[in-house]
Amino acid sequence: MAEAAIDYSLNNPDTLTKYKQAGQISQKVLETVSGWCDEGANIVELCEKGDALLAEEISKVYKGKKTVKGFAHPTTVSPSSYVTPYTPLKSEEEEASRTLKAGEVVKIQLGAQIDGFGTIVCDSVVVGAKGAEISGREADLFLATHYANELLLRLMLPPGILTAGTDEEKKKASAQKAPTQTKINQMLDKVVKAYGCNIVDSTTSWLFDRNEIESKKKIILAPGDGLKGEGLPEIGEVWGVEIGVSLGSGKIKNLADRTTLHRKTDTRFDLKRPSSRATINEIKEKFGTFPFSLRQLDDERAAKIGVMECVRGNVVRQYEVVADKDNEPVARLFTTVSITKNGMTRLSAPPTLDVTKFKTDKKIDDEEVLKILEQPISKVSTSKSKKKKPKKKAAKKAVEEEEDDDEDDDDDE
Repeated sequence: MAEAAIDYSLNNPDTLTKYKQAGQISQKVLETVSGWCDEGANIVELCEKGDALLAEEISKVYKGKKTVKGFAHPTTVSPSSYVTPYTPLKSEEEEASRTLKAGEVVKIQLGAQIDGFGTIVCDSVVVGAKGAEISGREADLFLATHYANELLLRLMLPPGILTAGTDEEKKKASAQKAPTQTKINQMLDKVVKAYGCNIVDSTTSWLFDRNEIESKKKIILAPGDGLKGEGLPEIGEVWGVEIGVSLGSGKIKNLADRTTLHRKTDTRFDLKRPSSRATINEIKEKFGTFPFSLRQLDDERAAKIGVMECVRGNVVRQYEVVADKDNEPVARLFTTVSITKNGMTRLSAPPTLDVTKFKTDKKIDDEEVLKILEQPISKVSTSKSKKKKPKKKAAKKAVEEEEDDDEDDDDDE
């Protein structure tokens, strides 16, 4: 008798649990690596230390079980004008010597996966500005990125999902049409333009599946010629949500830096070279279909040769190194979210921006945008929190209620 197929959807509480555990690891390591981004810090060393910490934290969960776990994305540290995740190699002398400069905007991206359920997270920081007030154009950039991200998350919520009231009111709300990708782009453009910024060309959010971070749906912001998004978020899905904002035009260019970030595809190709076959076998064993850096392979120099035929045969996809065309600073955020009947949960997300630290005379005036930004992204549960002792301190109570919300998400799936 054949075994019953395992349900890997969010209907299975175990799926959401694995996503959440991977997300907690991703967030913890992100915050630690962000704290290491000081003036003079070497980029390669930051990436290596981040990967070591990721591996250590991943090893602490699902011990002794046959659950496959590992990286959903290597640690990358991208300098000011860089758009794509950047992870140089030690064997490339010039790139290996690069360090962080005071005042530059740096993007840190990484991710963990448990049983193929990957969470990726990215944050932007100003080198040497920990806790300090930021003003001028950098403040404009960070506020534009923060509010654009918050607006995008709310625009991705399926219609009526958070509506309270009578059944008729809920039905009416859920019958409304979700904003089109054109509408999403128009709304986000209002936010970034208010701060004198632009969305980075072809910034893409993807539907996530098990062992897949680029599934069948995608939302493309500022799409280039011939590009268009496909589909909109629905209940029961996990998405990787990206926002990229530039102080320049948002147009991009390829850099001459060596391409070091790759991902295995589903393409089958008869590799001729023994070095190529050895490389692809190591990739399959260590990373599956998740992104990796050549520096994570056993022999970095051999990997640079072995991966060449893999890329030519489309067995492995390489991610070109891309930067702002005007060499202007770029900020990026990446959040992994789940969507259930209770709304949206941030499985892994950058720390909430303290907007009081960013000083500018610019602001969002559009009433439609401001109204959406005021809306929550998930239902607030009160059924369990009412049982708490009323004399709890406010801060502790808020934490407990957030935990209750997470438990409700699990129970409702």
